[in-house]
Amino acid sequence: MPSGSFQPLRTISNARKDRRMKVLLINPPRSPENSILKYAPEEARRFIHKKLIGPPLGLLTIAAAVKDHDVIVFDSKGEYDLNPETPALPDLVKRLVEKNQPDIVGVTVITSEFLFAIEILRQVKKSNPRILTIAGGLHTTLCPDDFTDPAIDVVIPGQSAFIFRDVVNAREKDLPLESVPGILLNTPAGLKKTDGKPKPVDPADKGFLTPDRNHLKRWISTYKVGNNPFPSTYLFTSLGCPYKCTFCSIWTQFRGKYYQRTIDSLIEELKSVDDYPVVRFADANSVVHIKFIESLFDRIHAEGIKKTFVMDIRADVAAHHPDVIEKMARGGLKVVICGFESYRDEELKKYNKNSPAVDNTEAIRVFEQNGIMVRGNYVIPPDYDESDFENLSGYADRNRVVYAGYTVLTPIPGTVFYKQVKDRIIDHDYRKYNFFNSVMMTKLPFEEFHNRIGKLWLIKKGEDVI
Repeated sequence: MPSGSFQPLRTISNARKDRRMKVLLINPPRSPENSILKYAPEEARRFIHKKLIGPPLGLLTIAAAVKDHDVIVFDSKGEYDLNPETPALPDLVKRLVEKNQPDIVGVTVITSEFLFAIEILRQVKKSNPRILTIAGGLHTTLCPDDFTDPAIDVVIPGQSAFIFRDVVNAREKDLPLESVPGILLNTPAGLKKTDGKPKPVDPADKGFLTPDRNHLKRWISTYKVGNNPFPSTYLFTSLGCPYKCTFCSIWTQFRGKYYQRTIDSLIEELKSVDDYPVVRFADANSVVHIKFIESLFDRIHAEGIKKTFVMDIRADVAAHHPDVIEKMARGGLKVVICGFESYRDEELKKYNKNSPAVDNTEAIRVFEQNGIMVRGNYVIPPDYDESDFENLSGYADRNRVVYAGYTVLTPIPGTVFYKQVKDRIIDHDYRKYNFFNSVMMTKLPFEEFHNRIGKLWLIKKGEDVI
């Protein structure tokens, strides 16, 4: 059968019933597209964010859901970091398939890695057309209609761990995939939604699955941030976000719902990550319910847990609750990523940020008073001109932080901002949708716009980068 050709899903079977499935889960590579880095002055390039470092928490959750089968998680990001001489993606995938002989291959997909995910599944089908291929992750939730490539068999939008398990179990028993609710089947006539609804699951409470980080032992040395000698891991205390910033895909991914984990489960997981002295809370916002975070850090202290914590915390939270920040600092909070976004209140209102620029200044004071290093992030609209950059430069200089990040305001598909500006988008190459490339027309010449953003990365106190 030619590469990438479609087989009816009912015929994709190895005709071996009630056996353990071999499941291969692949984390795609990062997009290398970075116009800020490309056009930045030489002295700024070492500070500019080149890659997001950390284990694929979503795939580890999927792996936990199907732990009764033979599961392999492969982090291609970690592999390329570990060995830059690693073969090109098609050859790498071919070797993985030949070595592991999987029955099922799944990929997780964000927008900027969409094309790499498709490339992975095409190679899987080329190596063995009988393998069942599954796509999940953020982009499948926000843009399921993008997943019509013949190399894809099943699309699982939303919180997919238990649905993925249902698919694997159906495959094991040689049942038709049409019997699994909550999935999209890729047919010659287009995507077909299966009948019925999956059982409702609270993924942060009774539906929480503890990630098995043993899958990632090979790449643990690559999960280091900046000059920190110790590996870091992600851990989420919540899913979703109660805030509704127009450019953010997290709250739209969860349809505005917010799920909070229990303190007991968090303490249990923190005790299980001895290999990771640094823990990055992978929440949209780590401090939403004040009493919850206070109780969590009381327990961390009582249990004698010693970790270096990195968190995303809003400026208004720090400005209005300095006592909470002080408690977290005593409990190990050392680095905060804070979305300043803009120096202009009118822009912050446009983004539905609900936090005035004055909070940024006060938040910096509170964090630094408690010995917490701040990464302040700004998003730069494509219509900025010379005066806008000069004003932002002056503001950032007056409000310097240890780490600073300056990225492009990007219309990620599925966000409110995307709907607002989709007619103004001129570049539809998904590899560029990683906040380092303008995909809309810039007021300044393209190269100058990105060069000016690159220069901004020099406005900070520290010499390290995270």
